[in-house]
Amino acid sequence: MHLTGRLYGVLCLLATLLGFSLAPSAHAADGVSTTAASEATTSSAMLAQLQKMQSAAQRLNYSGSFVYQQAAQMRSSRVTHVVAGKSELEKLELLDGKPREFVRDNEEVASYDPEQRIVRREKRVTRDTFPAIVDARPEDLARYYRLQSDGDERVAGRNCQAIVLAPRDKLRYGYRFCADQATGLLLRAQTLDGRGEVIEQIAFTQIDIGGIDRARVNPTYKDTRGWRIEKAATVPADLSAWQVVPPPGFQKIQQVRRVISDSGEAGAAPAQNRPAEREVLQVVFSDGLAAISVFIEPGSQGREEGTIQQGAMNILGKRQGDYWLTVVGEVPAAAIRQVANSIELKSK
Repeated sequence: MHLTGRLYGVLCLLATLLGFSLAPSAHAADGVSTTAASEATTSSAMLAQLQKMQSAAQRLNYSGSFVYQQAAQMRSSRVTHVVAGKSELEKLELLDGKPREFVRDNEEVASYDPEQRIVRREKRVTRDTFPAIVDARPEDLARYYRLQSDGDERVAGRNCQAIVLAPRDKLRYGYRFCADQATGLLLRAQTLDGRGEVIEQIAFTQIDIGGIDRARVNPTYKDTRGWRIEKAATVPADLSAWQVVPPPGFQKIQQVRRVISDSGEAGAAPAQNRPAEREVLQVVFSDGLAAISVFIEPGSQGREEGTIQQGAMNILGKRQGDYWLTVVGEVPAAAIRQVANSIELKSK
């Protein structure tokens, strides 16, 4: 995939160099002009396809099962999405492991944990939940990704058109999307490494589009009497004392003070089996496809510096003075290191 893109780029570069270093004939000049016009037309078509894909995920009614593969792990889920008046309603059900479901009404999200009998309520941070994984204007993405058509395929029994977003730098991954030809809805998303190989993917295995009953987005757990209701343990935070420089194209979308438990989830566990909790500062950056989070907390005793990679996710932990920094992102390790090295506590 990427080899074809690179070869095309080299040929265009050679044509441009020859055009400027030699006195071109009228036929050669027409050829260069035709190539440029063709490239512009292709880019415009890809932008329109991205826009249609983004719009379809927000305005269509659909319900389907999908599989998410990250490294050796594979998980299945079901998403149901309904637009009712001014409300965008969505239910995400985890089908593997412990039962869990998330119900969204516009920006408000409620997560149901039936084993612990807990309902957690919070506002969503990003809008990049499959199949609505694009959260930026397509023309902005084109500044950091080269858009290429990649033919037609079938996913979940439906014909789809493939598009590749090849990164213009080494600080982000590439992506390959396949969108339903009839509606534009994203059916499969693949994350590609620098060699163009798939390192993470998510795809529908079954999908119904249109004719979805509104009742299908209602919570499965209607009777929550006796359940604990928790609000997200996050509040806006002032991080002006910290300097964090993200890769080009990544914009700050949130900065909060968050309570993290040792179980790895925000909020508290039941009182009789409550893990230790700690308060951290979190700042989130996104380029509309990938997100990078920086967690800052005091103390670093008993922790070992290092990096971990799982699928497209890279995590780096390091000490900085009296603080422990954790940088997490769906970006290459080089981007995580660059962000970590940029973090500074400004002198007061």
